[in-house]
Amino acid sequence: MLMEQRAQMGRFRVMLGITHSDTCRPEHADQVDFISYCGGGANRALAKAGVLDILPCHYSQFPEMIRDGTLKIDVLLLQLAPPDEQGRYSLSLAHEYLLPALEHARLIIAEVNHQAPWTFGERYLYEEDLDCIVETSRSPLESPASRPGPIEQAIASQVAGLIEDGSTLQFGLGVIPEAILSALGGHRNLGVHSGAIGDGVVDLMEKGVINNIHKTIDRGATIAGVLMGSNRLNHFAHCNAAIQMRSTAYTHDLQVLGSLERFVALNSAIEVDLSGQINAETAGGTYIGAVGGALDFLRGARRSRGGLPIIALPSVSGIHSRIVSRINGPVSTPRSDAGLIVTEYGVADLRGLSLRQRRLKMLDIAHPDFREQLEQSASL
Repeated sequence: MLMEQRAQMGRFRVMLGITHSDTCRPEHADQVDFISYCGGGANRALAKAGVLDILPCHYSQFPEMIRDGTLKIDVLLLQLAPPDEQGRYSLSLAHEYLLPALEHARLIIAEVNHQAPWTFGERYLYEEDLDCIVETSRSPLESPASRPGPIEQAIASQVAGLIEDGSTLQFGLGVIPEAILSALGGHRNLGVHSGAIGDGVVDLMEKGVINNIHKTIDRGATIAGVLMGSNRLNHFAHCNAAIQMRSTAYTHDLQVLGSLERFVALNSAIEVDLSGQINAETAGGTYIGAVGGALDFLRGARRSRGGLPIIALPSVSGIHSRIVSRINGPVSTPRSDAGLIVTEYGVADLRGLSLRQRRLKMLDIAHPDFREQLEQSASL
C-alpha cells in the first residue's frame, strides 16, 4: 500500500534490508529513493535497474550510525508477533539493527502478524511503545531453498573436516553455508552464534548435533540476529527458548565473538585474489552482495581461542575463475584479514604467510584449467 500511494506522499527514501518480496520494484523509483546495505534477494532487481543506492558499511556499524544520526530513521515499519499473556510483543523474525531504530524513530508502525513466530529476545515491545498497529494473519515470507550441487557438497566436505566437535559456528547466507551445515551431521556438541540462521540449523538441532552445551557464553542457546528460512524454521523457533534473538550490537561485537572458544566463521565470496583480498560485493558491474558482517566475524574468529576464519567459494563461475590474479571489484575484506580460503580443490590457510607463499597456496585451490594463466598473470 505504501508503494501504491507513493505519488500522494511526495518523494521519500526507503531503507531496505535483504528481502524476498516484490513490494519494492524498479518502477517505484519514480517517487522513492531506495537505499540498502546489500544487493541480494529482491534488491538485485533494483540494483540491476540502477535505482538502488548502497551503504558500503560493515554490518556492525549500523547500530552506532542509527544512534548518532548518521543513518536517520523517521518512520520504522515492524512485523511483530502477537503479545503473550504478559502483554509482550515479540520482534519475531529479526532483532538485528531494529533495537536502536526503535529508540530513535519518530513513528513506529507495527504489523502484528498472527502467523509470525513469537521468539525470545533481548527486548520486547508493549502496546504503549507503538504508534500504530495493523492486524494481519499471513504466512511470513520464506527464503528460497538452496539446493547444493556436487561442487558445493565437495566444498562442504572440505570445510567439515576443519571443524572440531564443540565448536561454535557463524555462517553467512546462501547455498554454500547450507551445504556445510548439511555436512556436519556426524559432529557433536556444536553451538551457534550467527547474524542469520536458516533451516539447516533446525536439522542439526533436532538431531542433537547443535546443543550449545560447550559455549563459553549463552550456554544452551542458539544466538541469531534474524531468521531467514522456511516456515519450518519459523515453527521451530516459535516459543522455543533454545533459540534466542539478539541485536547486531551483540551478534557482531568483537569482544563477544572473541570470548567464544573455537568460534568458526563460515562465509562466502564472489572472488578472492592470489594475495587473499576478498570481493563479496559486485560481479559483472552489478552490486549483488554486501560488505555485510563477514569481516566482523572473521576478526572475531581470529581473536577466538581455537577459532577459524573461513571463506568458502567455488573455484569457477561459468567460464570464469573465482580465484583471480587481481581483484575485479571492491575489496570487502583486506588481505591482512584473510584466513582460510576453501574451494572444492582444497584449503589455503593464508595465516602467517608471505605474499609469495600465499600465491602458491591459492594456485593449489584454483581450478586446474586456470592455474597456468593465473601463475603467468601473477608474475607480471
